Parts: sequence; C-alpha cells; structure tokens
Amino acid sequence: QVQLVESGGGLVQAGDSLRLSCVASGRTFSDYAMGWFRQAPGKEREFVAAITWSGHMTYYADSVKVRFTISRDNAVNTVYLQMNSLKPEDTAVYYCASPPGLGVPEPTIHNYAFWGQGTQVTVSS
Repeated sequence: QVQLVESGGGLVQAGDSLRLSCVASGRTFSDYAMGWFRQAPGKEREFVAAITWSGHMTYYADSVKVRFTISRDNAVNTVYLQMNSLKPEDTAVYYCASPPGLGVPEPTIHNYAFWGQGTQVTVSS
C-alpha cells in the first residue's frame, strides 16, 4: 500500500521560506511522478507543482512559478517543495500526491490516486 507522509509546514511571515518534505513508501518511488497540491479554506484543492520520475522535468502553477521549486531524492524516497517569498495567499494545507501509473505528471487532481494527510502552511502579513 502506498503511503505518503508530509512534513515541514508551519507559521511564517510574508517573505519567509519553508521547505516541505514528503516521504513515500509502498512501491518503487523512483518509477513514479510526484505532485504537490494545496487547499485553502473554502476553496477547491489546486495544483501547485509536479515532477517526473527522474526529476528532469518539473511543472508549476503560474501562481507559484519562480517562487517555488519541486525536487526529489530517489535515494531516500522523498519529494520536496521549496517555497520562497511566501505570501498570505499561499496559506493552505499542502498535500503531496502520486499517480497510479507511469508517465508524465498531469496538473489535475483526478490523475492522482495516492495522497498524504497534508501539512498546514500559514503565512501572516
């Protein structure tokens, strides 16, 4: 059974940085793409970033491009989300996710079968 466990969230001020981590288990991590999504109160869950199995290709939502960086370390089954220049509108629960099969990651929720429990990120102004 695939399990994803996020960590690294917290309360920060606008302009600060945070790095989220997601450790995966239950299947060969290096075979699969990974993604990060977020959900703010009262809003739908939205795509943030994704990375291919090799780490060679990355994808970002326009709202986080340049400020956020997704990366992975297949040796330790971990995907990261480095978040810089945080803004109050980045406040949300952040989830890592993985698709059920192989291939290029898609920026839509329905393409992901496995989800972590989420980690809260709160950015104060």
